[in-house]
Amino acid sequence: MLRLVTIPISHYCEKARWALERIAMPYREERHVQGVHRVAARRAGGGSTVPVLVTPEGAIGESREILTWVDARTPPEHRLFPEELEARREVERLCRRFDEELGPRGRRLMYVHMLAQRELVLRFNNTGVPAWENRAIRYGWPVIVPLLSRALDIRPGVEVEDEAVVWRELDYVAELLADGRPYLCGERFGAADLTFAALSAAVLVPPIYGTPLPQPDVLAPQTAALVERVREHPAGRYALALFAEHRRQPVL
Repeated sequence: MLRLVTIPISHYCEKARWALERIAMPYREERHVQGVHRVAARRAGGGSTVPVLVTPEGAIGESREILTWVDARTPPEHRLFPEELEARREVERLCRRFDEELGPRGRRLMYVHMLAQRELVLRFNNTGVPAWENRAIRYGWPVIVPLLSRALDIRPGVEVEDEAVVWRELDYVAELLADGRPYLCGERFGAADLTFAALSAAVLVPPIYGTPLPQPDVLAPQTAALVERVREHPAGRYALALFAEHRRQPVL
């Protein structure tokens, strides 16, 4: 069986989970907390990041490559990437943009918000991880927070920069959809849609997700207000609709 090494809450890991579950491809998820994930990823044959998908052909250590690998094993009528070259290039361009802009900026923005909410973070962050990892991150929290902040380059005022980029990306998606198209690229759900929805999850905290996420009613007021604003944005509403319509039911 395939193995998927993850941090449970990671939106990049959600992208890989979604691709696998969408076509009912059996896999076993191995969940780890931040820090330990680096060791687990390397042991699985990847680099220092997750997700890592361990396949009979070897390990795949990037979410974008996992989507491509899964898609090559998907019946043509359900594939996420179009066959026509120019159409595929446009899909790949959008996926790359979301991977490089929305994904990291949204992640850091939410970490800035959430690191001050220790108990809430740990309750959801540690879902399904080994018991010793759960204990280690709880007892080591005072040490882990500075290390995580340094790894993410969290510094005074960075959340302002990140929020501006998140709104820019949401506006960009809304502009694409303004002409009435049903999906970002073409007439059916594809890789750009899946990538956008999954990577918006850091600031959208969708109710439908591969692991439970804290909803606005339990978040700090400032964080809840951010999430509600994202959900009310046209692109946020679009992402929520994608989760509702395409996340749970296999297409096969």
